[in-house]
Amino acid sequence: MTSGLIDGNTLDGVSSTTLYTLHNRAAFASGSKSVIDDPMAVNIHRSIEYDWSKFGKPAAAAALRARTFDSAVQAYLASRPHASVVALGEGLQTAYWRLGRPDNDWYSVDLEPVMNLRARVLPHEDRIVPVAKSAFDLSWADCIDPEPGVFVSAEGLLMYFDERMAIDLITQCAARFPGGGMIFDSIPEWLSQRTVAGVHLTEHYTMPAMPFSMSSRRGASLAAEIPAVVSATDVLFPTGPGWWRFNSMPTLANNRLIRDRRTSVTVLRFAA
Repeated sequence: MTSGLIDGNTLDGVSSTTLYTLHNRAAFASGSKSVIDDPMAVNIHRSIEYDWSKFGKPAAAAALRARTFDSAVQAYLASRPHASVVALGEGLQTAYWRLGRPDNDWYSVDLEPVMNLRARVLPHEDRIVPVAKSAFDLSWADCIDPEPGVFVSAEGLLMYFDERMAIDLITQCAARFPGGGMIFDSIPEWLSQRTVAGVHLTEHYTMPAMPFSMSSRRGASLAAEIPAVVSATDVLFPTGPGWWRFNSMPTLANNRLIRDRRTSVTVLRFAA
């Protein structure tokens, strides 16, 4: 390459969705439509050579979701100041910097091609431990001390796998990290079915299939379903532009006609 930019075409399949979320986050991190303070996302976006146009018109969802996850991580660290954070399938997320570079061990877990790209576009941090593994290879957990507390973030991850794998991962995290917590997002069944059939964002990009769906009600029931989970809370996105402002209003988001048809975010706390 002669442009001096970093080639983003090293990623494909599900791994390439980190470019999609980066593109959308960067679009809503500056200018009049900014909904997230994420200048690093803008800089990373500019440093990567990629045909961004194939993703179509940017949407605010990725930026609003990132803020929701940031708040959950921040809340857990406030209660357990020496806890570790595990970011599963972290991709090109910049949460560590958005949270002010917390003095906590931060385990960044993703597949090797993603981690290689991440190392090229993001600065080195002593507290960030890069782990080039699948989130479902639980050996990443072997080196983490559960005693100070562990908070697991699985942003934009579980929906790309089947239900058995997703629930097993949650169950394993709850068993391995007593007193810990977890946050993950889910898509509704109607959207899952559409992606399995094939959703073409543009003529040049088809969304990867997302076979796993979970409604907000199902997410909130995990405390009764998984023995080591003591609480499960449905968390709404912050207010955003357009349709997304309705997703932040409890009265509308929890309306019986909407609650099982919207994207959901679930925060879990694990038994001590």
